[in-house]
Amino acid sequence: MSVLEKITSKDAMALEEKYGAQNYHPLPVVLSRGEGVYVWDVEGKKYYDFLSAYSAVNQGHCHPHIIAALKNQGENLTLTSRAFYNDMLGPYEKYVTEYFGFDKVLPMNTGAEAVETAIKLARKWGYEKKGIPANQAKIIVCQNNFHGRTITIISASNDPVATENFGPFTPGIVSIRYNDLGALAEALKDEHVAGFLVEPIQGEAGVYVPDENYIKEAYDLCKSKNVLFIADEVQTGIARTGRLLATCGNCSCVDKNCSGTPDVKPDVLILGKAISGGVLPVSAVLANDEVMEVIRPGNHGSTFGGNPLACAVAMAALEVVRDENLAENAEELGQLFRAEMQKLVATSSLVRLVRGKGLLNAIVINDSEDSSTAWEICVALKENGLLAKPTHGNIIRFAPPLVMTKEQLLDCISIIKTTITSFEK
Repeated sequence: MSVLEKITSKDAMALEEKYGAQNYHPLPVVLSRGEGVYVWDVEGKKYYDFLSAYSAVNQGHCHPHIIAALKNQGENLTLTSRAFYNDMLGPYEKYVTEYFGFDKVLPMNTGAEAVETAIKLARKWGYEKKGIPANQAKIIVCQNNFHGRTITIISASNDPVATENFGPFTPGIVSIRYNDLGALAEALKDEHVAGFLVEPIQGEAGVYVPDENYIKEAYDLCKSKNVLFIADEVQTGIARTGRLLATCGNCSCVDKNCSGTPDVKPDVLILGKAISGGVLPVSAVLANDEVMEVIRPGNHGSTFGGNPLACAVAMAALEVVRDENLAENAEELGQLFRAEMQKLVATSSLVRLVRGKGLLNAIVINDSEDSSTAWEICVALKENGLLAKPTHGNIIRFAPPLVMTKEQLLDCISIIKTTITSFEK
């Protein structure tokens, strides 16, 4: 679009309203440029991005190292399909498996595709390795999860907005309460269970952080019953929670120079979003040989999965995470953010709770889930130069890019406090 044809925010929103399916309810802002922790709307107003495309832009908008890889590879080869080898996939597979400590990777595109892949992988492993009778495999999931929007994935959802009028649903899904080890132990008594699919932190549910021992003990329960522990780290992975992976828990290492083994190493690890720095749809399912070897030619695939462009971008994006110490920064700034928000909780009648890990955090507004207060606060935050979004009605999620500095974060904290205080007058 030329300068003469430059669109206004009003026109852009009207076009979406007229020609697009109404499957989202965006904040009323039309963005046209991004750099680091900032985005600009089409009229040129500058904002702090405090959502990071749901943690896809951990490395910041348009990181020069990632964009350079995109441009360089884009001028050489973008797609071959998997009908042929290409010179980027093998190096990427070696890089990503060594980076996360697994034998094999199955490359896909979106997070939802990766979750579907993990479910297929777990079922096939259940039949061929565990000996579950044909078509009897079950996958345990948790209530209030968010793993995507495909039919199989919403079959695991208890959100009526996601499920109403989309049935019939995929069988073989067992739903239990999150953060309930007793419920998991009971469900694992079924010998037909092949896998337990879980988010280390439930992001879409409002950044719900389980008890400190939950993930480790859930993992141990799965091991005792020969059930695959499947970690959906699409949102929590890639340094977002102050560790390279949220399943690393409270181990002393961060994202490099690891001298020990984390408490939990998933049997199947699902990654997406920030694995490409938000530049391309890239996702990955990682597992060791004993699990991944059940996948054979023709069992699963994707025309775009593992394409040369995606491989180049993903390697560059992961280099940024390591070279710029983004996990350490997320850990340090996350502690500061929660401490400052806790001060707000102590003095505010409107904010009753803050929770999170690293730079994945949320505040709970002291109002009902069906109220508009959180939405109105987010609109006011936008007017004051900061973009965030409510989830589940009365919860506001805060997840800025991990390249944010302390000075920038303190500026954002001031905006948040001032905005919320204005609602109490």
